[in-house]
Amino acid sequence: TRTSLSAFENEIGSQDPLGFYAPLNLCADGNQEKFDRLRYVELKHGRISMLAFVGNLVTRAGLHLPGSIDLDGNGFDSFPDGTAALIGPDAIPGAGFAQIFLLVGALETLVMKDVAGTAEFPGDFRNGALDFGWDTFGPDTQARKRGIELNNGRAAMIGILGLMVHEQIPGNPVVGFGFQNAYEAYN
Repeated sequence: TRTSLSAFENEIGSQDPLGFYAPLNLCADGNQEKFDRLRYVELKHGRISMLAFVGNLVTRAGLHLPGSIDLDGNGFDSFPDGTAALIGPDAIPGAGFAQIFLLVGALETLVMKDVAGTAEFPGDFRNGALDFGWDTFGPDTQARKRGIELNNGRAAMIGILGLMVHEQIPGNPVVGFGFQNAYEAYN
């Protein structure tokens, strides 16, 4: 109903021109606990997507970690970029993928959570250790920065999806990396 949805009109991320936008009505019952859980998941997916988007661009630009990715001496740059690094004939070995999966699982269950029970908002993982000056900001600045992070995460979720889809189109380079070929063709 309109009344239960308006309970979230003043939450971070409820911004012009849409206001509180819930096309699937997942918060139609006005349950604050459900809203906080969905916001936490949105922030987490946004943070992962920001890392994925930047990581995709960095590796496609030719920057890779030094050293070997496995005991056979294969370098990080010996595997393809993007989705092809995970699936396909030249993908990283299954044991390497399992290590990545286990690392992410360990981070999810042991590190990326409110260990100390001191979170001020969903997604606050400072745990009394990492602050980087957050407490020096006023309430308005904190709210603005949380809104910026939320919107950047939303954009990154769409961005990484776009990069993944675009690289599956035959004959099309990933957006932004075909400009060098166009430049060379006209000069």
